[in-house]
Amino acid sequence: MTSAIYNSLTERKQQGKKSFAVLIDPDKVNDDNIELLITLAVDAKVDYFFVGGSLVVSSYLDECVQQIKKNCNIPTILFPGSPSQVSKYADALLYLSLISGRNADLLIGQHVISAPVVKQSGLEIMPTGYMVVDGGAPTTVSYISNAAPIPADKNEIAMCTAMAGEMLGMKLIYMDAGSGAKRAITESMIQKVASCIEVPLIIGGGIIEPEKAYLNCKAGADVIVVGNAIEKDASLIKEIAAAIKSVPVKVVV
Repeated sequence: MTSAIYNSLTERKQQGKKSFAVLIDPDKVNDDNIELLITLAVDAKVDYFFVGGSLVVSSYLDECVQQIKKNCNIPTILFPGSPSQVSKYADALLYLSLISGRNADLLIGQHVISAPVVKQSGLEIMPTGYMVVDGGAPTTVSYISNAAPIPADKNEIAMCTAMAGEMLGMKLIYMDAGSGAKRAITESMIQKVASCIEVPLIIGGGIIEPEKAYLNCKAGADVIVVGNAIEKDASLIKEIAAAIKSVPVKVVV
C-alpha cells in the first residue's frame, strides 16, 4: 500500500513547514462554488483538501472528489464521518479512531464493519487518533459521537490522550473543536500535546481568522484545517494560507 501522502506530511513536519488543509463538506457545495474554492486554493498554494463531514447525506462525495482531481493536483484526503464515506477517487483516507471519548463503536466498532470496503478501495490509509475538544457549543461531531469532548482547559488530559494514541500506533493526531465551534483549541493545549508526540499534529475547528492559524502553528500544529469559516467567506483561503506560510521554519532535529 502506498504511503506518499503520509510521507509528505512527515517530511513537511521534519522540515518545519506548516500545512494548510481546506475542508470541503460535500453537503455544502455544488458544481459552481466548488470550482471557486478550487481556484482560490490553487492560487493560495493550499497543501491539501480534506473532504467529508459528520453527516454527508448527499450522494455528492464521489463527484466532489472527482471535481477536485479534475481541476488541480492538490492531494485529496477523505475525512469520513462514517464508514460509508469512502471514495476510490481520493488519494488517501484518515482512518479515524475517536480516542478522546469512550464510545467503543467509534473507537473500533465501525472500523471492523468498514475494513473490507476500506481495504478494497485502494486508498492510502492513515490511522488517525481523533480527539474532540470542547469548543464552547454543541457541535455536530460531539452530538453524533455521543461522547463528551475533552474540556478546553484540561491540557494534561489532551496530552496523555495524544501520547496513548501515538503509542497505540496512530500515525496522526487530529484535535478538533468541531464544525461551528464558538472557540478554537487554545495554543497552550496545542503546545502541550505537540511537545510530547512525534507524529504530525492536525488542528481544526473554530479557526476563523488568519492570526489564530498563525498562533496555532507557532504553538506546534503541523496542519491547520479550516472549513466552516471558508464556507461563509471563501476569500479567507488566501489570508489564512499567507498566515500559515509566514510562520518561521523550525527544523525538527
